[in-house]
Amino acid sequence: MSELGQETTGTVTTKVPARLDRLPWSRWHWMIVIGLGTVWILDGLEVTIVGNVASRLSEEGSGLAISSAQVTGLAAALYVAGACSGALFFGWLTDRFGRKKLFLITLAVYLVATALTAISFSSWWFFLFRFFTGFGIGGEYAAINSAIDELIPSKYRGRVDLIINGSFWLGAMAGALLSVLALDTDIFPKDLGWRLSFGLGVVLGLVILLVRRHVPESPRWMFIHGHEEGAEKLVADVEREVERETGGKLPEPGAEITIKQRHSVGFVQIARTLVRAYPKRAVLGLALFIGQAFLYNAVTFGFGAILVTFFDVPSGSTGYFFAVIAAGNFLGPLLLGRLFDTWGRRPMIAGTYLLSGALLYVTAWMFGNGWLTATTLTACWCVVLFFASAGASSAYLTVSEIFPMETRAMAIAFFYAVGTAAGGISGPLIFADLTASGSPGDTVLAFCIGATLMVAGGLIALFFAVAAEGKSLEDIATPLSAQAAAASRPAPAAPSTPSAPSAGATG
Repeated sequence: MSELGQETTGTVTTKVPARLDRLPWSRWHWMIVIGLGTVWILDGLEVTIVGNVASRLSEEGSGLAISSAQVTGLAAALYVAGACSGALFFGWLTDRFGRKKLFLITLAVYLVATALTAISFSSWWFFLFRFFTGFGIGGEYAAINSAIDELIPSKYRGRVDLIINGSFWLGAMAGALLSVLALDTDIFPKDLGWRLSFGLGVVLGLVILLVRRHVPESPRWMFIHGHEEGAEKLVADVEREVERETGGKLPEPGAEITIKQRHSVGFVQIARTLVRAYPKRAVLGLALFIGQAFLYNAVTFGFGAILVTFFDVPSGSTGYFFAVIAAGNFLGPLLLGRLFDTWGRRPMIAGTYLLSGALLYVTAWMFGNGWLTATTLTACWCVVLFFASAGASSAYLTVSEIFPMETRAMAIAFFYAVGTAAGGISGPLIFADLTASGSPGDTVLAFCIGATLMVAGGLIALFFAVAAEGKSLEDIATPLSAQAAAASRPAPAAPSTPSAPSAGATG
């Protein structure tokens, strides 16, 4: 017997989803947020450190024979390629073996790869472990988003998911300010400071691992995969804890659900579900991910290079500018997140994508005319990314809630991988070449490409976004196991037709 309880198969009826959704916010939910949400801080730390140390790594005496364009282009693309691969690989394992096992394994992969990046002695070693760092982070996206959406009550799900995804920018701020300290040659030698920057990621990851050990498995995953007794016990324990905390009885849960338990779902059925059963939702997921992936990967990996190339900002000072941008990015989901649960998904997703794209066009026009300085460009980016960050976070929320439970982790992985491969790999490579040319026109072109893709995502959201606010995950997309249970029920017998009375009968 596993820690989840005896595994069984059969048809079961449960109120576990309704019991989870009717819980008030509690210390238990804070534990979930802290234990799982902090991964985005690590991702923001990683991406920002690389962007800000690019110029230092290319300098003589850094310990690596590598150019700035290779760091912001090739190394960035390898990191994203690793993230795409990790999302698909670990996403499949997450749906098959559970959320908890995988969000511990993926964090361990990240820790080892980051530690090995810090001791890089050659460019090929650096590139290799940038790939494996991304591999771990990509796996985190699938496992963590699945667990968060399945554990957080429906009325809070939108804002919590957005704020957690937006916490990437807390890591970005930390990485930006850390790079200023680490790149100060009065404090650390050229070949040591950047290594210490990566080392901090290892330290933070170890702290998160200690907290994450206490985060439970998703009860929704448990009852579908034959651990209904463990799911019922886990939810009952949480209910008692919440009642002790609030001092009152919880209201009765809503509707029950009947499912046919299963161990796993094959790739063919997942693909059929995503593409055939939900084609409009699939188009929506791709549009949102491609737009935000191109914009964000291009900006985060290339902003430091723009400041150095066009405004002669010293490489050791770019972190100050990026910290300001990161603060604006975090404020977007923090201040706008509640509106995704009140005003609704469709107006907020479409609005944030369209508005950020339009503002980016204006920024490109001003940059092309030479009207901006390092400070005013940073201010423009703050305004653009205030809205774009809320929109980008909603992409993860969208694909994690609009597909059936059994395909959730793989759906996140698929759209993240495809969208990020299209925008996240090509974005840094294109952006690095355009900004390295030193021509303002080339950089304007890069801005306009990102703006166009964001506007396209917003227009598609206007028509295809799902009104998921306040709804149970099972109401947004019926689980495949519930569909199977319904299909296996015998059809009700047709009522018999009474025979006509014989001639001459009375009464």
